[in-house]
Amino acid sequence: MARNLSENDLKPVAGGGLLDRRLLLKSGLVLATAQSVSTSVGADEVDPSDPPWQRKTGGPFTTYGTPSPFEKYVIRNIGGNRTPAGDGVSWTPLEDLEGIITPSGLHFERHHDGVPAIDPALHRLVIHGLVRQPLEFTVESLLRYPMQSRFLFIECGGNSNAGWHEEPIQRPVGAFHGLVSCSEWTGVPLAILLNEAGIDAGASWVIAEGADAGLLNVSLPLSKLVDDAMVALYQNGERIRPENGYPLRLIVPGWEGITSVKWLRRLHVTDTPSMTRNETAKYTELLPSGKARMFTFVMDAKSLITSPSPGQKMYGADTYEIRGLAWSGRGRIAKVDVSADGGKSWAEAHLQDPVLPQCFTRFRMPWAWNGKPAVLKSRATDETGYVQPEREVLVKERGRDGYFHYNAIVSWAVDEDGEITHVYA
Repeated sequence: MARNLSENDLKPVAGGGLLDRRLLLKSGLVLATAQSVSTSVGADEVDPSDPPWQRKTGGPFTTYGTPSPFEKYVIRNIGGNRTPAGDGVSWTPLEDLEGIITPSGLHFERHHDGVPAIDPALHRLVIHGLVRQPLEFTVESLLRYPMQSRFLFIECGGNSNAGWHEEPIQRPVGAFHGLVSCSEWTGVPLAILLNEAGIDAGASWVIAEGADAGLLNVSLPLSKLVDDAMVALYQNGERIRPENGYPLRLIVPGWEGITSVKWLRRLHVTDTPSMTRNETAKYTELLPSGKARMFTFVMDAKSLITSPSPGQKMYGADTYEIRGLAWSGRGRIAKVDVSADGGKSWAEAHLQDPVLPQCFTRFRMPWAWNGKPAVLKSRATDETGYVQPEREVLVKERGRDGYFHYNAIVSWAVDEDGEITHVYA
């Protein structure tokens, strides 16, 4: 357990108990953690000095590793399967993970017509339209091109959209904000392939299309694709999982998830956007001014406290570690401020290395909770100076007709019993 700290040990720089990175410097300090309500530790019937697994030979080798059966509850939460084919989502359990990399098997999903079972030997990527030489690539041929690797988040444009509701939703972090994940993506820079095709001078847009039964397609500015997009073949060191886009996925760093088209089959180079369903009926939002937001590609800076968070419980006054994630489609996270008094005062959290552009950044902050009611908040600032907005500011600017790009500051209330709930504060 953590040793008790008094007001004389350290002057608080933020309210709701002592909240300061300098707590880490106190000699002998051990941090407690919030625990899942459903898996709180109880009496153990196994003698720890003579456990049964030390009395027999262990299991055999396996051809592919799987998680421990004791971690069977760390899974994607599936919702919205509106058809047998699988039109819906599954959320990443952010509150159950550490570090910045999401395991491939827990990466969030958004499918419009199920997961296609693609034979890579028969799959083709075509580049055509306003090019000097239309090209067709097999997966095998793409594997021979020079590749790059980048750690990048992908976030669905509709992630966290329950935040637009009048009343705060009560769910674990992942079941509310879990349509975002972060992986190491490896593939061929798209600029190489486009250069090989030869882009006409009048070209300015590219229509990217997937090989799922719904033939999902989106219009993307050519300039962005030439700048930093890639055709990915690997995720976290292995070939991309089927639900994540096998065998080819377009990766568009920092932009809303629908632009990173899965099962990529076609890139049509043109001089105008196609104005399809995903640019008109969807991803276009009416503002209070009467104007509409359109082609809002970039995912703005955002942060979440993953622990303590709803679904977890704090057991008495103690020194806890506040943990969370921050990310921005604009670049690197510059800082994350944390408050324990609902935003009346703030303290700067520690950013865990590495801090990379368009990638999850893990932040940490020691908190000497005094056992009294508190409201926890985090606020991200990215390297461009963009600051994550308060909810009331975002709603005033965007109105209540929105659905996409919700990135307001999130607030967790902690009561005297250590119960944690989502509040608007």
